[in-house]
Amino acid sequence: MKTKFIEEEVKYIGSQLCPHWIYKNYKLQGDAIVAFCGECEVKLTEMVDIEDVINNEPIYSKLMLSFITEQFGVNLPEGVFRQRLLICIIKELLEEYGFNIRRSGDDLFYEDKKLTVSIATKSITSTLIHTGVNILSEGAPIKASGLKSDLGIDNIKDFAIEIMKRYSEEIDDIILAGSKVRGV
Repeated sequence: MKTKFIEEEVKYIGSQLCPHWIYKNYKLQGDAIVAFCGECEVKLTEMVDIEDVINNEPIYSKLMLSFITEQFGVNLPEGVFRQRLLICIIKELLEEYGFNIRRSGDDLFYEDKKLTVSIATKSITSTLIHTGVNILSEGAPIKASGLKSDLGIDNIKDFAIEIMKRYSEEIDDIILAGSKVRGV
């Protein structure tokens, strides 16, 4: 799986969660994960999570670390498993930093304040995942925590690169593990 940290700020508005966005914009063809920082504002018209639409819960963060991954040949239930794997990798790294992080499904919480947003969906050609981790908590429409504002993590780029490295290695290892066994 290819990885890339995007240096320039990108405002995540939801429309980036579409087939071939990574390939068209960053020339990474095939299975890939990218990370970038920027404001996050997903209006109900761009919302993939129907429950959030029904509950009239748009997403906003003044500054968020976003991960987008596109993976081919993966059905939606497997995509949700991979989404949860990404969330668990983020939780695991934050715990290595010494933080007590709680996971509930695909959400992470620090001191009972929401740290992440995440969704997995299926396109006509691939499975797509967006996971956002608040960098700043100020201005969020709910009780939120942030990597910098609440956890004191300043080097967001290194944090993002480590997450993508671990996720990519884990996916590659899962695929390899499935190729070394004989059928019974």
